[in-house]
Amino acid sequence: MTAETTDPRPLTGEPVCLDLLNTRWMLDGEIADLFAGASGLSRLEGLALWLEGAGLAGRFRADKATLVHLLTAREAIARAVADPADEGARSLVDSVLEHGRIRATLTAEGPGERAEFADPSWGPAWTAARDYLGLLATAPDRIRKCASETCVLHFHDTSRNGTRRWCSMAVCGNRAKASRHYARTRER
Repeated sequence: MTAETTDPRPLTGEPVCLDLLNTRWMLDGEIADLFAGASGLSRLEGLALWLEGAGLAGRFRADKATLVHLLTAREAIARAVADPADEGARSLVDSVLEHGRIRATLTAEGPGERAEFADPSWGPAWTAARDYLGLLATAPDRIRKCASETCVLHFHDTSRNGTRRWCSMAVCGNRAKASRHYARTRER
């Protein structure tokens, strides 16, 4: 991976847990996976790119163990987002969370927290699962899947009135508007 490598994903910058889910996206009618060779990147190059984008590159290594644990977390979070009532999904998220803990600290700014891991390769997976808990605690109804039937991306709806439907108005939203326009003009 070179310094000029750009992230091929159509949606980035979401909270860490949703950004992890968005490492799988639709490309030309097929699922592309950042951790499975999308855009000619190796699995570990895709992992390194994701760690960089998620702000975790300085803390964790892009190695095989980290990738395996991150794939476990991605599956757990994907199942939990798809069906919050799924006890098995909740159990999977809990099993990822068992690999880390929060240590209370006192910083120059006051009380703080620091994540600790017996095995640092669980760090990114644990961080994503912990982030998911944070979204659930603050705005579970704002965790959304794109309304496009052909899109698999997720986002955190931060719009004022909470009515965002599309991962991107420029892509999925525009396609839906164009489709509605085409249908209306065909009826005439």
